[in-house]
Amino acid sequence: MSPRRRDAEGTAAARAERRAELLATAAEVFASQGYSATTVRQVADAAGILGGSLYYHFDSKEAMADEILSTFLDEMWAAYERVLGAGLSARDTLEGIVVESFRTIDLHRPAVVLYQNESKHLATSERFAYLRESRSRFEEMWLALLERGVREGAFRADLDPGLVYRFIRDTVWVAANWYKRGGRLSSDDIAKQYLALFLEGIEAG
Repeated sequence: MSPRRRDAEGTAAARAERRAELLATAAEVFASQGYSATTVRQVADAAGILGGSLYYHFDSKEAMADEILSTFLDEMWAAYERVLGAGLSARDTLEGIVVESFRTIDLHRPAVVLYQNESKHLATSERFAYLRESRSRFEEMWLALLERGVREGAFRADLDPGLVYRFIRDTVWVAANWYKRGGRLSSDDIAKQYLALFLEGIEAG
């Protein structure tokens, strides 16, 4: 490899690393202050750079939010697809999905908070149409899983799948508001305890 090419690759890697750092900072600021209330200057201040310097990496605040949310959702769905494609029982699939949900919170907590707080507003923009699609896909996945569990005799048939779905969804994802990485319990530990509570209520006797 020529020195020039080596230098170019090193520069590209450094820029990608800096971009990732800036996105992480933006996600934290959006999550703590709210997307609408946050200015590009505030993100730049938190990153320790001038406001104009941020535009070297991103053309707008919207572009930052777009990349934060799309990256989080792409990784979440990739993890879910691995579980869904593993040929597991409905009960084991539910366990796998909950575990991956908490791992997603562990890796992308600010993005999850941003999604929870801002997705309905952002989804009105065509740029963020994928947020609506992901929300529908998420509900369809859970309802199909719960209904399969009833057919397999794993889950109670007297419970409304829509209500169970909303309970699990809201209970799991609200954890992003208090979860702290490196705390006393890991994301997998928390998932196991949540699953014990869920399954005690929905498992067939």
